Amino acid sequence: MIGGRIRRHTTGFPAVRYARRIPNSGPGGADVFLVSSLVIGFGFYQVGQGNIHRRAVRAEKIAARQAILPLIQVEEDARFVKELKKQLEEEKELMAHVPGWKVGENVYSSGRWMPPATGKLTVELS
Repeated sequence: MIGGRIRRHTTGFPAVRYARRIPNSGPGGADVFLVSSLVIGFGFYQVGQGNIHRRAVRAEKIAARQAILPLIQVEEDARFVKELKKQLEEEKELMAHVPGWKVGENVYSSGRWMPPATGKLTVELS
């Protein structure tokens, strides 16, 4: 049977396909690059919008603090004066027996003015 069709002896099963047929396994490189670029760009946009919002919230908080700062300062000044009077009274009682002691006078003789401590004023006895 030269040039003719060869008749094979089969048992009724279809022929086995052994040729290499790899299916397309997804989008191409350009598509992946484009989608990735869009996702990254959207992410950067969202970060920028979040930064703008965070900056506005921070500015609002600073403005609110600046608005009530005089009230807070008045309260702190009143507290400081009250504590200072209390401390001077305690100093007067404790140093009553020391001759030449002047209540409220600076014990350091640096000749320079130093701002007073604004924290809790206490007399330490040791």
